Amino acid sequence: MEEIFERVNNVFRDVFDDETITVNENTTSSDIEDWDSLEHINLIVAIENEFGIKFGMNEVTGMKNVGEMVKIIKDKM
Repeated sequence: MEEIFERVNNVFRDVFDDETITVNENTTSSDIEDWDSLEHINLIVAIENEFGIKFGMNEVTGMKNVGEMVKIIKDKM
């Protein structure tokens, strides 16, 4: 899980162009200033590319925080 969080953190930093971002399992879109619906799509695509996975629509719309995203990534690996 730690390795997944590290890779997810790097994707967040790239997508939001902010090296100071550090996400944890409780991080939500309200915690990151530029995380709007458009950036959410960019983030999902970047995560899919990083891990070589595809999220289903229900998974994308059901994620409440980064912890849920990491759990889905782990399950797909």
